[in-house]
Amino acid sequence: MNRLIIALLGSVLYSGASMAQKQTYFTNPVIHGDVADPSILRIDDTYYATGTSSEWAPYYPVFTSKDLVNWKQTGHVFEQQPEWTKSSFWAPEWYYHNGKVYVYYTARKKSNNTSYIGVATSDSPTGKFKDHGPVVEFGTEAIDAFILEDKGDLYISWKAYGLDNRPIELLASKLTPDGLKLTGKPFSLLRDDERVGMEGQHWFKKNGYYYLIYAINGCCGPNSDYAVAVARSKKLEGPYEKYEGNPILHGSDEIQSIGHGTLTTTPDGRMFYLCHAYSEGSDFFLGRQPHLQELRFGEDNWPYFVTGEYARLVQPMPFADCVQEPVTGFFDNFADPNLRPEWSWNYPYSNVQAKIEAGRLWLSGSPKPECKTGEALCLRPASSGYTLDAGITNQNGSWKGITLYGDNSYYIAYGPVGDRLQIKLVREGKEQQLADLPLPSMALHLRMQVKEGLPYQFAWSKDGKQWTPVNHGLSEEAIRSLIRWDRVARPGLYHEGDEKAPAVYKRQDLRNKTPSSPCIFPQTGKHRLRHGIPGRSELEPLLYSQVSSGSASCTNTHEVPLA
Repeated sequence: MNRLIIALLGSVLYSGASMAQKQTYFTNPVIHGDVADPSILRIDDTYYATGTSSEWAPYYPVFTSKDLVNWKQTGHVFEQQPEWTKSSFWAPEWYYHNGKVYVYYTARKKSNNTSYIGVATSDSPTGKFKDHGPVVEFGTEAIDAFILEDKGDLYISWKAYGLDNRPIELLASKLTPDGLKLTGKPFSLLRDDERVGMEGQHWFKKNGYYYLIYAINGCCGPNSDYAVAVARSKKLEGPYEKYEGNPILHGSDEIQSIGHGTLTTTPDGRMFYLCHAYSEGSDFFLGRQPHLQELRFGEDNWPYFVTGEYARLVQPMPFADCVQEPVTGFFDNFADPNLRPEWSWNYPYSNVQAKIEAGRLWLSGSPKPECKTGEALCLRPASSGYTLDAGITNQNGSWKGITLYGDNSYYIAYGPVGDRLQIKLVREGKEQQLADLPLPSMALHLRMQVKEGLPYQFAWSKDGKQWTPVNHGLSEEAIRSLIRWDRVARPGLYHEGDEKAPAVYKRQDLRNKTPSSPCIFPQTGKHRLRHGIPGRSELEPLLYSQVSSGSASCTNTHEVPLA
């Protein structure tokens, strides 16, 4: 039986005098951690991405890349909350127009708690954005904006009626030339007559058609079955024809669900779709992570993904000289006077005060009305297995330590308060003490070890070298309850108490457990044809190398069927 092999190392190794080292594939996700509803924009040779920040501040993380595969966070769209907003910062969408960068974003309006679409502008995706307030205030909910320019006019599309007892529709309206206000009457692009869900659309023109690539089914949580569908029309206002082969991308044995993204093009015109996906297994606890998929068009002018309709982790490399960098941990000794952009905090529940002075982080704040939680300064985990260490230099009456934080009603905190060292679980707003022992030292190092997304060991140390475990009665079921419907729990630092009695940290270290790199052996056999597109990817020669001569190495193997 013929076998094709992928060697998942930092680069693919071929033997033979004429074969050079070359990496011809990458592995999703391309941005690690919980960044749902990603939007992507290319300006010249640089790509920019942003995504949902939900109930974490700052608002809408910004990433940059030169090759679509390796990304670095550089900041946020908003460092301060826009005045009109309350919460639920979802689905930002880039648009570049007349030398200006626009972000159309979803947030709840402070005055009526309804989700609407706002707009902000800047001279650069990494610059300071000026907020212009709401641009779409429609019905009981208007979310998931996307912009299309057609014949010199700007149009905005959005999801409507998602909270009403009627089919969801994708609506659209013409915008003023400056892109800041609606003009004209909204019109319907597409309706969810099947009542399966419809959102996260990308609207574009190609080959004489207007296309909508959109997400269907359930977006979020352990039962998510998100998938990608497409419709097209010869006219901008429709009617749009849904593809009979939908969905064109959906979950597999590697990926639980996938959808809600936008397209970008390379300088040579190839199209790539950046969307989010939940991984199968323990990596589900990393949340909705951005995945990159190449999109092409068949002879029938319907789009398809080059690795097939079943979402795959391994994808062909966009550029010949690109090498995917390994996932790294996060170490902060607070030498930089400014808080690094990777940090995020629980803005709906507490007024967080975080400052760096003389190589120390001072964390404090005060809870917002009707909230009892403290201040959580957290990181997006990039691996389902990791160790979080933190060094605390002071003691007072406040609780201080480390946390795995879902929201103000669901979190674990571990650290000293007064002369005691404690672990507590807050679940449905009710506090349960899991450990309570005398404080072993005024200056203390704390450790939380996480395996398969679940904390399994806590420890303390006086010097950061010799560690003493702390017993606890934490159940797997209790930990899984920390998952919120639209986000996962984040590890980080925690303070609770008088804002004049801060927690002072000298270091923080999050070390990822490096997973072994699998070899993937695609199954052979018959593969169906659909609309002239081979079931086995046309890019198979780029992804797989037959083992005929030479060698390829990896650490373990499993079999995966091709689409």
